[in-house]
Amino acid sequence: MPEITLTRAPAHLRHGSNIGQPLTRRDGILKVTGAARYAADNHAPGMLYAVLAVSSIARGRVAFLDVAAAKAHPGVVEVMTPVNKPALAQDPDEKSNPFMFRLDLLQSDRVRYANQPIAVVIAETLEAATEGAALLSPRYDTDPARVGLDANESFVPAAVGPGHPPVVHRGDIEAGLAAAAKRIDATYETAPQYHNAMEPHAIVATWDGDTLSIDTPSQGLAMAQGRLAGLFGIAPDKIHIRSPFLGGGFGSKGMISGPQVLGVMAARLVGKPVKLVLRREQMFGPVGHRAPTRQTLRIGADNSGKLTALDHRTKTTSSTFDDFFEPASDASHTLYTSPAISTSHEAVRLDTGTPLFMRAPGEATGSIALESAIDEMAHACGIDPLAFRLANYAEVEPISGKPFSSKALRQCYAQGAERFGWQRRPLAPRQMRDPGGLLVGWGVGTATFPALMFEGHAKAVLRQDGSGVMEIGAHDMGQGAWTALAQIAADSLGLDIDQVEFRSGNSDLPDAGIAGGSAHTATAGMAIHNAGADVIAQLADLATNDNRSPLYGAGNAGVIARGGRLFRRDDESRSESYADILSRSGRAMIEGEGNSATDQAAQSNYAMHAHGAVFAEVKVDPDLGQMRVTRVVGAFAAGRIINPRLVHSQLCGGMIWGVSFALHEEAVMDSRSGRPMNANFAEYHIPVNVDVPAVEAILVEENDAHVNALGIKGVGEIGITGTAGAVANAVWHATGIRVRKFPITLDRLIGAHSAHAPRRDRY
Repeated sequence: MPEITLTRAPAHLRHGSNIGQPLTRRDGILKVTGAARYAADNHAPGMLYAVLAVSSIARGRVAFLDVAAAKAHPGVVEVMTPVNKPALAQDPDEKSNPFMFRLDLLQSDRVRYANQPIAVVIAETLEAATEGAALLSPRYDTDPARVGLDANESFVPAAVGPGHPPVVHRGDIEAGLAAAAKRIDATYETAPQYHNAMEPHAIVATWDGDTLSIDTPSQGLAMAQGRLAGLFGIAPDKIHIRSPFLGGGFGSKGMISGPQVLGVMAARLVGKPVKLVLRREQMFGPVGHRAPTRQTLRIGADNSGKLTALDHRTKTTSSTFDDFFEPASDASHTLYTSPAISTSHEAVRLDTGTPLFMRAPGEATGSIALESAIDEMAHACGIDPLAFRLANYAEVEPISGKPFSSKALRQCYAQGAERFGWQRRPLAPRQMRDPGGLLVGWGVGTATFPALMFEGHAKAVLRQDGSGVMEIGAHDMGQGAWTALAQIAADSLGLDIDQVEFRSGNSDLPDAGIAGGSAHTATAGMAIHNAGADVIAQLADLATNDNRSPLYGAGNAGVIARGGRLFRRDDESRSESYADILSRSGRAMIEGEGNSATDQAAQSNYAMHAHGAVFAEVKVDPDLGQMRVTRVVGAFAAGRIINPRLVHSQLCGGMIWGVSFALHEEAVMDSRSGRPMNANFAEYHIPVNVDVPAVEAILVEENDAHVNALGIKGVGEIGITGTAGAVANAVWHATGIRVRKFPITLDRLIGAHSAHAPRRDRY
């Protein structure tokens, strides 16, 4: 087989004809014109509407449902309850792998958390179904709700996050603290947060015998297919899932949720297509959330400002019936070096829905505490916090000892600081004001996220006319996968992007793996790359072994695929078009397949991370304590950039979420009932336009040869990890007040205010 280069970059392009170019979204026009069809936009013939009735208590049992009143309402067709629900082939509480979570599918009358589904009303119209649900008028036998980090006995979980050990030690923490010249011992708390994608969970389900067709948003088509197959006792290939567009996911759509399965059950019960869409308040319970944490950090440093000990302990929560534990302390595994590092987790079980993966799970919660503590330590040592980080950041991963691309992080610090103007920052707090008299503070935070890759598959086709097709069951939840993956597909086939038909978002296509962990571009991209390489290898074999081709005998020299032609590597004047090669061979097409998987050898020898540094400016009213982030600059090294326009958007979105984490976002739970008190967009605060600062993302060039052949790292989650801490540190620098409970709100800032502040600056 001849040696093949898929593309060679023209002199005026950085990477290639497609990869590296800031192309606009291929689906952009569809979205802005309303032509993009999301799950709930589908209307099957004869379709009925389903509405969930959900519990208003957090613990107890449903003692009564007025099913007769609901069924008597005009337009109501059926009410599905634990009594008449269709039988399932698998217990929804059964778990056969660590990534399978227990579902509430009307197993019994028990209530395990507020907003748990307790019935489904199916009607001819949405209005009738909604009114029927209200007529159920449930009554409960109620038990006291367990709410909050101190509401139950704590324990050490068997694992945290996706199977990580809950306790990790290296070195002697107590000796390191005893030897320190400066020490801090501080506790930080983060609030529960709920996935609030613009598009709520929805499903349109249609049964045809034992064949199931559904439209539903999914970050993992094959996983959803497998879970449904097990629950309903049918083969996975009998289930067809369409999910071309997602209106956001953030992890909550990685595994199919209980409400989506209830929509499928409702369709089976009535024998007609059924649509079920969650209301906004119903998103607060059955579809996952980020659990609260209480994190205690003990840090020691010597007289030169070098760390001597880092102890990071986390207390978090899970539901009473399932296991997912926020791995917040793991954030201390990867950034700062110390002769002694210890991380540990404990948990309590509460009457809530099960927490799940939520954008940067563990890294987001852990980094805001770690970055705040590092900032406190730096100022305790009298050292600029950026210089302190530079002096203590790890050249190798502290726990594993494996090297990673540390030069990239130095570049992030340097470029971000220069653009932000960090050199003008005074060390002491409360030293800067703007012309209007507002206190000004500057903070910095380090960003990191692992460079992950999962298993994926793709299929490529080269047609006789020289055009190409790439098929992969990939997912686009707004990050631009349709565009970035199509760019990789075009380069893998040596074609212009307009010559490649890109097919995605359908479970009938090859499994692309899950769109999670910021790994989708690497996973799906490498499968696509390898599928294209397979096609080009077959094409080159045809040409170089055909004495009628100008490429005949080029097997040793090798060929280059570019612009729909193959070129001899040693003599580019000798080339032939794809169409001519296929036509002469009598082939209508060439099909190829490609797979992707983690390189285990590289994983064993190298620590793989994307890096970044975020700088934030905050202004605070000295009389009222009102806070406003006015400027954020982030510099990120995330491997090879497939599309700078899309990456910039992702990084800015992550930084905005970091602002939200630090100052806005908090689910408030009623300690008496266990119900969320702000289950809506009015009271569950997220940044709006007026809260969004001037956000700037710098793309730091990085070539990491070890992560995968394309050098791709993820960008979806890294933006949040440094930003939240940078904002919190900026609030301290503006006010001199260290708020350790997040989000930092007016009342918390005022409550923590120093009694020694000048009178004119008291809140």
